[in-house]
Order: sequence, then C-alpha cells, then structure tokens
Amino acid sequence: MKRVLLKLSGEALAGSRKTGFDEETVAGIARQVKTLHDEGIQIGIVTGGGNFWRGRSSENMDRTKADEIGMLATVMNCLYVSEIFRSEGLQTHVMTPFQVGAFTELFSKDAAVSALEKGEIVFFAGGIGHPYFSTDTGTLLRAIEIEADVILLAKSVDGVYDSDPKKNPDARKYREISIDEVIRKDLGVVDMTASILARENHMPMLVFGLNEEGSILKAARGQSDGTYVTV
Repeated sequence: MKRVLLKLSGEALAGSRKTGFDEETVAGIARQVKTLHDEGIQIGIVTGGGNFWRGRSSENMDRTKADEIGMLATVMNCLYVSEIFRSEGLQTHVMTPFQVGAFTELFSKDAAVSALEKGEIVFFAGGIGHPYFSTDTGTLLRAIEIEADVILLAKSVDGVYDSDPKKNPDARKYREISIDEVIRKDLGVVDMTASILARENHMPMLVFGLNEEGSILKAARGQSDGTYVTV
C-alpha cells in the first residue's frame, strides 16, 4: 500500500468532549499517522465538521447557507489538526476548493500529488466547495483524484453492520462486503452519491473503529477487524 486517504469524523476529533477539539485524541491520531509516514506511506486526510456543525440549526435555515457553514467547519478542523501534526514532526498542507485568504492553498491534483510524494500530509478541507454534497462525496472525489489505493474510514462503530448495532444487539458485522451490496441494502457506509462514485471508480474502503488502540495503524497494515468494502 503506497497511498491512502484517511477520513476522520468531526466527532472523532472531539473525543469524550463531544464538541470542539480534544487535543490528546488528535495527538494520538497524529502519532499513528507519523508512524505510517515513517514507513513510507503517503497520507491524505479529510475531516468532517460534526464537532462544530451538523445539518441545519433549524428548519427555517436555508440549506445552501447551512452547507457553507459546514464547509467552513471542516476548514477549521483541518487547520487545527494540521498544527497538531506539525507538533509531532510532520510537514502538512491544507487545501481547499475555494480561496480562504492565506490560510490554505487552492486544491489542484498536481500540487496535492507533488506534496504527497515529498512526504507531506495533505489535508483536504471544504468538501467539494458546493452545497448539497457531503464530506463523504468529498472524500471519494479526492481519493479518486490523488489515485489512493484505499480509503480508510475511521468511525465511531467498528465496521459495517446489517442494522444499527446501537439499536439492535443482534446486529451482524460484515468482515467483507461489496459496494453493490452496500448500495442495494442502503447500509449507509457513505452516502449514496459517494457510494456510486466508489463503485464507478473502483475505490475500495476499509471501515473501522477509531477508538480502538492503534486502529489507524492496523487499518493501514491490513490488520484491522473492521469491514473491507470491495469494488
């Protein structure tokens, strides 16, 4: 495995705080990424924004404006996480699909791949830059563009289940499942737009629980007990 795209939920960055940032949680993620980096793996990262903003604050709010706020939440997350990564000795790039003053660099495939090949960790913030598309779609799009070998989906649950394990104690976890079956059963690994992108561009995914000890390392090394989504 040469190049991966790691997707971190915003909630994961908050740790037990549930909102904002938990520095120790993010530092733990950074240490695992540093180990993979030192092993020669190129790493891109997408973060969600759920530790600051989810959906709309009320049904009276315009969807476009709500999504724009969500995009900015992911920019804040990437700027913060990239600085924690730097404190662990990593070089980072933060890219967005729109101008954010001097805070980020405008995304281009060539620049992103060049940075990855130089050993920098590249953060892809701001989704795809348009409303009505989730960070799931942004994750798939960037993974396809940078020609990642696999997407590592770090979630609060440890894999893909046939029903919600939080509601159904008898839910069955898949060790491996095809993207076609995910779409057919509407299992919600990623949203439908992202699922179709994965299928059409043959982008595999590994879904695993972030909170397990060394989970990112295990995922990248093929040692995870999560769910491999085949294409």
